[in-house]
Order: sequence, then structure tokens, then C-alpha cells
Amino acid sequence: MRLIAVLLALALIAPAPARTEGLDSLERLIAAWLESPHGDTGALSFTYWNEEGSVPESCAMCHSETGFMDFLGVGDHTAGQVDHPGTINSVIGCASCHTAEAHALDAVTFPSGVEVAGLGASATCMVCHQGRQSSDQVGARVADKPEDDVSTELEFVNIHYAASAATMLGSEVRPGYQYEGRSYAGRFMHVPGADTCVACHEPHSTAVETDGCLACHRGVDDLRDIRTQHRDFAGSGDRSGGIHSEIIDLHDQLLDAIRLYAAEIAGNPIAYASSFPYFFADPDGTGELTSDQITRDNRYQSWTPRLLKAAYNYQVVAKDPGGYVHNPRYMLQLVHDSLTDLAGVTGQDVSHVSRP
Repeated sequence: MRLIAVLLALALIAPAPARTEGLDSLERLIAAWLESPHGDTGALSFTYWNEEGSVPESCAMCHSETGFMDFLGVGDHTAGQVDHPGTINSVIGCASCHTAEAHALDAVTFPSGVEVAGLGASATCMVCHQGRQSSDQVGARVADKPEDDVSTELEFVNIHYAASAATMLGSEVRPGYQYEGRSYAGRFMHVPGADTCVACHEPHSTAVETDGCLACHRGVDDLRDIRTQHRDFAGSGDRSGGIHSEIIDLHDQLLDAIRLYAAEIAGNPIAYASSFPYFFADPDGTGELTSDQITRDNRYQSWTPRLLKAAYNYQVVAKDPGGYVHNPRYMLQLVHDSLTDLAGVTGQDVSHVSRP
């Protein structure tokens, strides 16, 4: 550990090497880590709070190594909670995963309150890649409110970012809003050896090791072209693409349905942008936003329960671009159910879509 710490310190004050040929195994791991999102010292994930001087306790667990170690219970800290602000510019480094406490971690509690055990080496990944909301929180927000009445008490609920662990577990932990009376796919069970975080992602670089995928899924050169479910879920009449294309098509249709509902039922046009807070008022009704409209002051504020649930699911899919691998069936179900729920009051024809 001392050697790793010394090399890590040297790595942080020197630029990452452009090539890794000739490096020994430890240096290779450090070079891979430095080029990964976890080691990116300039990333907003680790620099957002620089002006404040510390990372708030509510964010420190995943946005600073000191906060993550606090959560693990390293030293005098209490495991399972963060009691102190995190250190700014403290990326997720060696000590986050290579401590006795991290190695012992085997269970993670998700935002739905569900604890999942038996996670092994994937547990440390799932601590931060679980999102911060679930079907339960959305359901509590809209409870006892008329489905199609605008409420000033409602605001957009954001699952947060890269909630791939929650996506993979599906209905087991309920990351998407799950409509009453519908069944949803649980954990995506892939083949043995490709059914955990660390089985598919190189732990230090986080890169997807695609050779194993393409060895079984022959005839494709891109993971997005893989397809094991051949129904025309999006109703496009084209099944030549991978399951990724089906999800993207339905996702686009959902945004159109959200815009139609917002204009006709909520009475205030809406548009989406990939910047916080994501959904904005669209006075021109074009779906296109100018830079001065993508501001918090212009955030969408005419939420009904029905609209909020659909928008939440739209964001769940948007924030896991790898959802087509992590749990494609669950992704399709969320989008399909949101689309058909909106169509039930707008009259939009969705007879062409199919639910897995």
C-alpha cells in the first residue's frame, strides 16, 4: 500500500503518460486509472465545490475519496454514513477500493430502501452508481394529487447520474417509476462471468472489455448492434438494428408525448435539454431552446403527477446510456408504460408500440 501511495502521489503531480508500453504492472494500473473518469482531477464531479472549499456531506460519499472512506467506516468513522464534508479535488483513488473495509463491503442499500447483499467486488461500484431517487420517492411526491391537475407543490425529480447499478437490478430496487398493475423486469441475468460490474468493466480504466461480448454475439462490430429480443417494440417496422435502437426510438417517442401532454393538458409547453434542471418552459412550443432559456429561472413548473412520472422515467433512461446493456427489458418497459399512460389522456395513437 505504501508503494501504491508513493506512485500515486507522483502520478498526481505529473501528466499521465501517453503510452504504457514498458511499464510494470503497478504503473500500468495507475496509468489506466489516471485516464479514467475516477482519476480525472479536472472533472466537474470533483471540482464543482472548489469555491465552497469542501464537498457537502450529502455529496461527499461519491465525489471525494475522503467522503467515500468516511462512508466505509475507515479509521474512526461510522460505517454507512458520512459525518464530515469531503475534501475538494479528492478523486476516487486507490484507497477507495483497496482497504479492508472496502474489501469487506458486500451489501448496498438503494434509494428505495432495499438492501441487496452478496454483491462481492461490485459492492463498491454500486454505492455510487445507484442514483438518488426511486419509484418510491416519485410515488410519494404525487400521492393523493389528481393525475392531470397542475400542482405548485411538484417539481422535477432527477434520478441523478450514471445509475447503472440500479438499472441492472431493475425492479429489485425500483430505480424507474413503476406503474401500478404492471410487472417489471428484475435483475438482468447475463451469462456467468459477465453478470457483475467488474466482469464487464476493467476496474481501473472502467473501460468495457468488448472482446468477450463480441466473441458470443457474432456478426456485429458494435455493442449497440447486439439484439437478442427481436420484436418491433418501437413500431418502426425496422428490426435491423440492435436493441439500443429500439430503446432510443421509444425514448424519442416518449419526449414527443411529454411535449404533447404538457401543451394540451398541463397548458404550458415543455422542452428538454441535457443541462440541469433538464426540463424547461418552451414558450414558442418548438422543442428548441436558446442558451438564455436553459436556466434555473426558466425551469418547467407546470407539473401534474402524470407528467412528472413520465418525465422522471425519460430521465432514468437518459442518464444511463448503457441501459441497453445493463437491463434493456427494464428500460423498454419504463418508456413504454410512460408513453401509453400519457396517450391515455391525449388520445395519441400508440397502437404500434409493443411492451416486452
